[in-house]
Amino acid sequence: MDKKQSRMKRALKLRSKIKSLSATRLSIHKTPQHIYAQVISNDGTSTLASVSTTQADIKASLKNTGNIEAAALVGKFIAEKAIAAGVTVVAFDRSGFKYHGRVKALADAAREAGLKF
Repeated sequence: MDKKQSRMKRALKLRSKIKSLSATRLSIHKTPQHIYAQVISNDGTSTLASVSTTQADIKASLKNTGNIEAAALVGKFIAEKAIAAGVTVVAFDRSGFKYHGRVKALADAAREAGLKF
């Protein structure tokens, strides 16, 4: 099993658990250059808030978009947008990525900004 298949297997297990909880989820995706975050409704049909390092206002305030500082900034902004949309409790869907580095930085920043998970 290669690296991507292992990640997708972890993601499938995690998403099935979140689906059984029927919780609003904070889903992330990362590439070497960018990180993306979305708050998705319980039924999975609509996106309530989304933030990424590809957005002009975030990209302008960063020197590099593929590091821990960028992930922390995305975490802060996604929490602010989610709270503005009326969501305070989410399930953290890390999309099979291991919980360290940029993933951890995004999660910690979102918690500090007011999201609970």
